[in-house]
Amino acid sequence: MEFAIALPLLLLLLLAVAEFGRMLYHYNSLMQASRDASRYVAGQAWNSTLGEIELADALMTQTRNIAVYGLPVVSSTPAVPDLTTDQVSVAVEPGTSDHIRVSISYDFQPVIGDSIPAFIGKEISLRVTLVATTVMRVL
Repeated sequence: MEFAIALPLLLLLLLAVAEFGRMLYHYNSLMQASRDASRYVAGQAWNSTLGEIELADALMTQTRNIAVYGLPVVSSTPAVPDLTTDQVSVAVEPGTSDHIRVSISYDFQPVIGDSIPAFIGKEISLRVTLVATTVMRVL
């Protein structure tokens, strides 16, 4: 009898731990993608003739593709499911003239769904926005 009462709670706890682990895995993948993209743009953005950062459209597109696909060109599989290049921003770090910031904003959705129905009031959203940002000095 005690096992029948405790089993749903233990399964809920197991599911919560698994979802938290999956969220950490996605965040780690986003951070690595952000680092890779920052490293790429930091090596390409410096215009030695002008002595300043030059972010051309082609370079920004390649940087976004590296953040999403791991390659400067569009590939078939993103690093994280449902990640698109629209969720990646590339910019010069405000207040500096030699730092680049690559930021990825991703909405994590658990396997069980978007929300938990509430008995009173609005339902509780389970979506979590993960933001991975890397700032690097241009080379």
